[in-house]
Amino acid sequence: MAANRPSGPPPIITLLTDFGTQDAYVAAMKGVILGVNPRAVLVDLSHDLPPQDIRAGALILAGAAPYFPPGTIHLAVVDPGVGSSRRGLAAYGRGQFWVGPDNGLFHLIFTPGAELTIVSLENPAYFRPKVSATFHGRDIFAPVAAHLSLGVDLSRFGPIINDPVALAVPTPRFTPKTIQGEVIYVDRFGNLVSNLKAAALEAWLGGGDLRLKVGPLTIRGLARTYAEKAPGEFLALIGSHGYLEIACAQDSAARRLGAGVGLGLEAFKK
Repeated sequence: MAANRPSGPPPIITLLTDFGTQDAYVAAMKGVILGVNPRAVLVDLSHDLPPQDIRAGALILAGAAPYFPPGTIHLAVVDPGVGSSRRGLAAYGRGQFWVGPDNGLFHLIFTPGAELTIVSLENPAYFRPKVSATFHGRDIFAPVAAHLSLGVDLSRFGPIINDPVALAVPTPRFTPKTIQGEVIYVDRFGNLVSNLKAAALEAWLGGGDLRLKVGPLTIRGLARTYAEKAPGEFLALIGSHGYLEIACAQDSAARRLGAGVGLGLEAFKK
């Protein structure tokens, strides 16, 4: 699978990492990409992920990628296993390209039923001449993304694989009367994002009223916006990402509750 890049509009390559902005890691990756394809348009999704938090990276990637045009190349590097036997991969699916470590980072993209072509990155002709054991983002993934942006076919990078690594994401437990879930992500505003998807929650409620227990807190009903509550009051709502979240109006729910990822919650309906 290849895109007809050279004669078309400038290719878009997004970057998602846990590298932060203090060091030169992201800049080095951008330099490698532009050295291969100076026409590439580079878009930063985020570089402020919690270090080595693959689940957070998967959520951010899945939340942002659908809003990019077909043919976009998503380069994502959250890679605690860099230098180990973990594979690198490149893929085409959902009309876009994906490049990064095979460690579950693309799990929410590679969902069952999606038509995908995934290859293991094994052809050093598309890597930098010297590959650091600790910086595959610069030396493998960035040049592969850049060559993809020039129209190089996926088959040139390595053999097809059918067993990408899955990510352990906790699944809510549903009964007719309750749902047990947990917080899987905390955003920069301190909102506690749960693993309860809107469609499943709404189907379970069946038009009933929600009562939510989160630690010592009980929240009744679903708000539509953060502004429906007075400053400092807690609320539950469906965030723009499509998951139930617990928020505190004009404050941080995570800080106020002293809680974060792994916090359990229980939903009841009336």
